[in-house]
Amino acid sequence: MENKTAIITGGARGIGYAVAERFLRDGAQVVICDMDDSAGETAVSELSKLGEIRYVHADVGERLDVHNLLATTNDAFGDIDILINNAGILVSADFLEISEEDFDRVLRTNLKGAFLCGQAVARQMVARVKDDGPAGSIVNMSSVNAKFAIPNQVPYSISKGGIRQLTNVMAQSLAPYGIRVNAIGPGSIMTDMLATIVSDKESKDKILSRTPLGRIGMPSEIASIAAFLTSGDASYITGQTLYADGGRLGLNYTVPVPGD
Repeated sequence: MENKTAIITGGARGIGYAVAERFLRDGAQVVICDMDDSAGETAVSELSKLGEIRYVHADVGERLDVHNLLATTNDAFGDIDILINNAGILVSADFLEISEEDFDRVLRTNLKGAFLCGQAVARQMVARVKDDGPAGSIVNMSSVNAKFAIPNQVPYSISKGGIRQLTNVMAQSLAPYGIRVNAIGPGSIMTDMLATIVSDKESKDKILSRTPLGRIGMPSEIASIAAFLTSGDASYITGQTLYADGGRLGLNYTVPVPGD
């Protein structure tokens, strides 16, 4: 990734932060965006010792914010080589109770945001390829929720299923330009969001009982997949969703929890 430029949405914490750290260690120049300015500025302060990194406040569901994100990146580092569509939110409510406002809010960030950022970055990449420049790579963050349903995560599950299909469509559209588009589908990963869920033993055991590897994944493990998918080692891979879930999707029963 030496001298490549990457945008990571939702990069202030969790998986996005881990991807930014990995890319910086691999030599990339990184721009992260988020809605939490305090977390974004903290991330830049912590990661700047590893390389060139910038923070931009951006609502990925707002087209003008996406435009400003790209303009800031171009001004700072030039052409964009990599986009990681990681920004996402979760609202928990049963199907019969979820409000229209919350449904729209999740789809706007998780799915529309990936579309807006992906389209804007892809247009720049296509223009560069037409000028005999290098192609780029885009990775969308899906989830195991794209494959199964959780009753109280209605818009989140729907948005992640949409990300899987958005990835397919983008990959087909951009393949003639050599631009690759893939997705990552994490299972249970130890982010701030999950930490609140597994704070008690019963909740943690419930997750482990459906995870054959017997542990919760780490953000750095997802970052490693992002590094692979955007590297030359994945040069013949496009339109795929790579699930990193500790074996969960292949399981049709629960397993014993270590230590019980």
